[in-house]
Amino acid sequence: MKALILSGGKGTRLRPLTYSGAKQLVPVANRPILFYCIDNIVNAGIRDIGIVISPETGDEIKETVGTGKTWGARITYILQDKPAGLAHAVRISKRFLKNSSFVMYLGDNLIGTDIRKFVLDFEKKRSDALILLKEVDNPKQFGVADVRKNGTILRLIEKPENPPSNLALVGVYIFSSKIHSAIDRIKPSTRGELEITDAIQELISTGHHVKSFVLKDWWLDTGKKDDLLTANAIVLDEWGRKKIEGTIDKASRILGRVSLGRNSSIKASTVRGPVVIGHNAVIENSFIGPHTSIGDYARIVNSSIEHSVILSGSEVIDVERMEESLIGRRVRVFRNHRHKALRLMLGDDSTVEV
Repeated sequence: MKALILSGGKGTRLRPLTYSGAKQLVPVANRPILFYCIDNIVNAGIRDIGIVISPETGDEIKETVGTGKTWGARITYILQDKPAGLAHAVRISKRFLKNSSFVMYLGDNLIGTDIRKFVLDFEKKRSDALILLKEVDNPKQFGVADVRKNGTILRLIEKPENPPSNLALVGVYIFSSKIHSAIDRIKPSTRGELEITDAIQELISTGHHVKSFVLKDWWLDTGKKDDLLTANAIVLDEWGRKKIEGTIDKASRILGRVSLGRNSSIKASTVRGPVVIGHNAVIENSFIGPHTSIGDYARIVNSSIEHSVILSGSEVIDVERMEESLIGRRVRVFRNHRHKALRLMLGDDSTVEV
């Protein structure tokens, strides 16, 4: 079995942050989202991975992920010259996939479960497609499944105006090679894209074996700021560990699970976990609250921050309170006039006086 990770697109929902970088590389708990996808695939025993990239961000993804050697995997990059739909991404990857069954994983999705059990079930039952579903509050924004009480799928609809259920398709699928002929038979949707939901529906309509599971664990599509902050909080809660590699002076207090990277220092500050702080960072005379990730070479001075993601090389100075914020790389935030609280989303290389 192979895997196909979709890491193209323009990341419009995370702008301005994604004007200068790939959305799949935005860090959650100081690791790119894409790395968690690769982890899950490799842990399922799959080592042959294709990554679909776009012209805008493909080079950055190649440079960050590399050949796959870090995971003991082999990675092939596949260029999708335009965002023409998930099924189109499968179509242009046919030379890589050949006649193999494969996991398709959206590179900006995180799920709180190991996919190995789904891979094993797919192989045991010799399915043609296996889809994961999750109950959501806003089904109009997703591909939605209409299912019988016994779990049989009646139909799939992409972003329906009147959803038949609240069961959304999670961004992880498993397909046999029969998906290729199904894609060849469908036409672009009204959005002008080849929809993977239409291809799966074609499999259902032609009598192929399509199975579904309803996820009990969490699933997050990290395409928006609030979703990314939620993902950061959940990952820190569930996977965060205490690990101190830097230095902490005697005037500081460390509470709970805090990870502090190499050559980083905490001075006259309180850090309440779960928190992760990268390498070569400085925390001075500040409070860092739960569910905060601070990147390499960041500097936080005379400030209070919680439930936020601060990317590498950024500075927050003399800010009385910052919360629920996503700060890009090499950003400077410092106080000019007094404010009680900040909620920010800033792209790379910004400077803000507040």
